Amino acid sequence: MSRRTTSRTARRQRSAPDGEVDPKAPCPCGSGRRYKSCHGADDVAVARPFEGLPAECDWVAMRELVPSATAPLAVKDSDREVTLATLLPLALPAIVRADGRVLLGLQVHARSGDVSRDLAHVLEQALAAEPGTMVSATGLPGPGPRLQDLLDTDAALEPAVHPDFGFWLEGSTSDDPEVSASMERANAAVVPTVRLAADSGAAYWCRIGEKAHLRWVVPYEEDAMLDALARLSAAGTLGLGADTRYAGSFRAHGLLVPVWDLPVEPPAGHWEEPAAEFAGRLAQALATTEPLTSAERRARDGLRGRQLTLR
Repeated sequence: MSRRTTSRTARRQRSAPDGEVDPKAPCPCGSGRRYKSCHGADDVAVARPFEGLPAECDWVAMRELVPSATAPLAVKDSDREVTLATLLPLALPAIVRADGRVLLGLQVHARSGDVSRDLAHVLEQALAAEPGTMVSATGLPGPGPRLQDLLDTDAALEPAVHPDFGFWLEGSTSDDPEVSASMERANAAVVPTVRLAADSGAAYWCRIGEKAHLRWVVPYEEDAMLDALARLSAAGTLGLGADTRYAGSFRAHGLLVPVWDLPVEPPAGHWEEPAAEFAGRLAQALATTEPLTSAERRARDGLRGRQLTLR
């Protein structure tokens, strides 16, 4: 093997996190093929990893959009207290407090193509760990249960949005200087966020600098949603009121997330009524089965051009 080839292979191996294999690196089995084309080929991406969980849209929002939030989780056949958290100190996957309570971090790097399996694997580790443990997951989780298998899917998910990460300091992590430093950095980056009441999906108001936005994770199939938005756009009813603008949408974990630009001055609660009115217009548009008009098709093309995929 040449020095150049050896150097290139070493760079590939160093590019992968500890405990993982770079998909482009040679497979450790010695086949000579790349890992992604050999033993890594079975890691098939799951388009909607949170489908089947209560409040799928809130799971997506808490993973991708909301800075600081928590929600109690009900584990099947267990009385352990488990709390879902958007982000944990040092970006840890989970923490087991001194009293046995478990914090499960949602905003962590995906280790496989199935985020639900990744999180379930961490939850299993946390439930088996000793009190006072900071759980760190490495490598692919391998076959096993998903969140949908471990959690009580009849229990509602009720997110609580926080202005900062003060909940980190409860219990066993309170005197850890690394945790305190991590919290200071995280608090400095928190974007003011408020969850709005919504009959469908998960709607979150946020303020970023001198701008405010409404980001709404919706549970509808993408093509149907785009058709409905196109109908509203062509009718001039896509906004949420004066001085508002439909900015575009994200794709995240198989769902669409429409985004509106809002005036910064009115508080978050001001937008609940306009959002409810829009939800009514959207429901009517979704129920329409007539083919799109030429104006609606042009609007749809424009809307599709303003999409960005997060996951």
